[in-house]
Amino acid sequence: MTAWSVYILECADNSLYCGVTTDLEARVHKHNQGTASRYTRSRRPVTLAAVRENLGKSAAFKLEYRIKQLPAGQKIAALKQSQS
Repeated sequence: MTAWSVYILECADNSLYCGVTTDLEARVHKHNQGTASRYTRSRRPVTLAAVRENLGKSAAFKLEYRIKQLPAGQKIAALKQSQS
């Protein structure tokens, strides 16, 4: 079984981006290259603000959806809380 991660990036304009991946290091690198998403392409550099690792695929996508529904000010705290 592949381990999935949900991550939140802080962009150069202080906005947040939430995504899902099986290779966090490579995905953050692609975001900083401008090849991972249209949203982060114009907001580089990005830094990893929070991550929740070792999830199943379904759980990861459900958590990503929940995080994306929240106001920006609650996203990082919600992702960190999901680890408990």
